[in-house]
Amino acid sequence: MDEAAPREFRELMAIVRAYQRSRALTVVAELGIADLLQGGPRDADDLAAATGSHAPSLYRLLRALAAIGIFTEDACRRFTLTAMGQYLRRDHPLSVDPAARMFGADYEWRAWGELAHSVRTGGNAAVHALGCDVWEYRRRHSEDGEIFDATMRTFSRADSVDLLAAHDFSRYDVIADVGGGTGAVLAALLAAHRSVRGILFDQPHVVAGADPVLRGAGVADRVTVLPGDFFAYVPPGADAYVLARILHDWPDEDAVRILRRVRAAMGPNGRLLLLESVVGPPNEDALTKFLDLMMLVSAGGRERTEDEWRALLAGGGLELVGTARATPNKHVIEAAPA
Repeated sequence: MDEAAPREFRELMAIVRAYQRSRALTVVAELGIADLLQGGPRDADDLAAATGSHAPSLYRLLRALAAIGIFTEDACRRFTLTAMGQYLRRDHPLSVDPAARMFGADYEWRAWGELAHSVRTGGNAAVHALGCDVWEYRRRHSEDGEIFDATMRTFSRADSVDLLAAHDFSRYDVIADVGGGTGAVLAALLAAHRSVRGILFDQPHVVAGADPVLRGAGVADRVTVLPGDFFAYVPPGADAYVLARILHDWPDEDAVRILRRVRAAMGPNGRLLLLESVVGPPNEDALTKFLDLMMLVSAGGRERTEDEWRALLAGGGLELVGTARATPNKHVIEAAPA
């Protein structure tokens, strides 16, 4: 071959090797390197002693990540956090640390390793690899469950400003966040609208961790925290019901079951507000389409087009009112009783 390799070849090779960067990031997150660098530059020997690592190998890891902008390496082989690396600190309000540890966790790694199983059979790769779905796995492994909850809080905080701009939540007196985790989304909504009250509804072991989130946002006195299972029951009494990143976790038949429970709780003038992705047109929207693959191999759900959302809502006794883009891959989907 006499000519230089084409740009498309180099780009494809970068995609082939992309997992290496992600895995490297997971390891430094697990070691807590970003927190150790908060006080200033430190060398690999010092960091290895603090983390129980092999210093020469840790140096090789850190210099590789410095080459892609996570750290800066100086002439004395000391490392400092960059502006991007700051987001790996565990105390940062938009900490990427839990996401790096969750997406690189062994159970997620194993599920993605069985992508071919899902493609060949349509089955859930996580169940094939782990013997149970990811929800049961996280219930059995509480540390992984806590990391997942922390990741969802980061996502909620990152999206909150755009979510508030995409819909007028001041229209409602009471907002119920169904499957609301530890309350990050609801806290953002109530902090922005002081006249609104909230209901936080999720599994008992999940809402048990909500108090610090709600108190930290100054909204705990306006929130009723209710434990429960949205497959069995959704509490009445709200003007608007929010499902944030919930339905994409489930196949259509389960998603419809959840929607029917919400519909049963809603009054005739109630609203359902979904914070979800809407799959874009062909050859676009890679972020949503790879998130859809994650649903295939991990949670067992799917991302949906606007027409698919309309059909799903109809199955739950609801009709699509409209969609508003909140972030590059998140929309507020408004629905009303059919």
